[in-house]
Amino acid sequence: MNTPLADRIRPRSLDDVVGQSHILGEGKPLRRIIENGKIPNMIFYGSSGVGKTTVARIIAENAGMKLHKLNGTSASISDIKDVIADTNTIDGINGVLLYLDEIQYLNKKQQQSLLEYIENGQITLIASTTENPYFYVYNAIISRCTVFEFKPLTAEELVPAITRAFRLVADEMGLKVKVEKGAVEHIAQGCGGDVRKSINTAELCVLSAAGTDSEIVITKENAEALTQRSNMHYDRDGDFHYDILSALQKSIRGSDENAALHYAARLMEAGDIISLSRRLLVIAAEDIGLAYPQAIAIVKACVDSAMQLGLPEARLPLGEAVILLATAPKSNSVIMAVDAALDDVRNRDCGDFPRHLQNKHFDGEGAEVVGQHYLYPHSFPDHYVKQQYLPDTIKDRVYYEYGDNKVEQAAKLYWQKIKGEK
Repeated sequence: MNTPLADRIRPRSLDDVVGQSHILGEGKPLRRIIENGKIPNMIFYGSSGVGKTTVARIIAENAGMKLHKLNGTSASISDIKDVIADTNTIDGINGVLLYLDEIQYLNKKQQQSLLEYIENGQITLIASTTENPYFYVYNAIISRCTVFEFKPLTAEELVPAITRAFRLVADEMGLKVKVEKGAVEHIAQGCGGDVRKSINTAELCVLSAAGTDSEIVITKENAEALTQRSNMHYDRDGDFHYDILSALQKSIRGSDENAALHYAARLMEAGDIISLSRRLLVIAAEDIGLAYPQAIAIVKACVDSAMQLGLPEARLPLGEAVILLATAPKSNSVIMAVDAALDDVRNRDCGDFPRHLQNKHFDGEGAEVVGQHYLYPHSFPDHYVKQQYLPDTIKDRVYYEYGDNKVEQAAKLYWQKIKGEK
């Protein structure tokens, strides 16, 4: 009974694995590979407790291979060499499968030490990582592996696993377990798509439940008390951090204030008002821009207030900023114009700027142009006079295109009139 329930209940076949139907369902790629029995080198990418280790075990058993398991947090090159040595033994006659958990913690040299053995087929590698492998795994390893993403399970997918966990614990203890309505569903909702956590929570519910010598009752209240608040999937340094910020910005850009508030709430609940504040300032300039130029000033005031107040009060000015941006008119004319100008600066020889824009200099002997000949716009009607400002090589370049909102269109009409373009 000292072995965690999640390990005692671990599936032995693909049909018992909950979730991951996008890769393990009938006719799906990973299932076909496993059933074929010819196992390639693979990387399993996904959050904790979603079945990566379970599937690796099933693969090894189905293929008749000797399974070695190492963890990147503690594995050394000598550990890897010990695995290689097993390929020359009777146990390794059908091949050796190395399951390397948390490969992102191996340094580049350690990851490179695997290459030779992967290349010559001495081992088959299945590596897992909770971080995006394209950022954290050595490119030479990536190029020799097929990447499969394991997704967090939905609450509906977790319910059968939790129910099975209650049944197994009851059988082991020789007791009848009565589960109140809503208890299983609460665990499923609260464990954030993590099968292991939901099963272990079920075990805790049984061990702490009240009852008689023959029956115990799992109450919803007990389930609520023991279910960890892990449904946010938030890590300030990981992919989920950037995913939430991306979802927030795209929701605001799409003018969905409800979705925007949801993602902002995740950040606030995690206590990360700094990331939220920075992204809101970016959004004000990038996605609202000149369609509502006052937005950035208002958002800055909201951010300053939030930083002075701190949580929980900071939720009010931050919520105000989120709703303002989501419901404001949108324009990306600023970012398009700035990026176009930066592209020229970085990738083109734009030449010198016009002589009449330079600071005043002494005209030496032989100067082609004597005098600056700058026209001071404030000396002309409407404070405008036509003259060249861009360098000669790009003098007709257009970076800024007026947005189709009323603020920018009003500015367009004003300047068309002043410049005599209409």
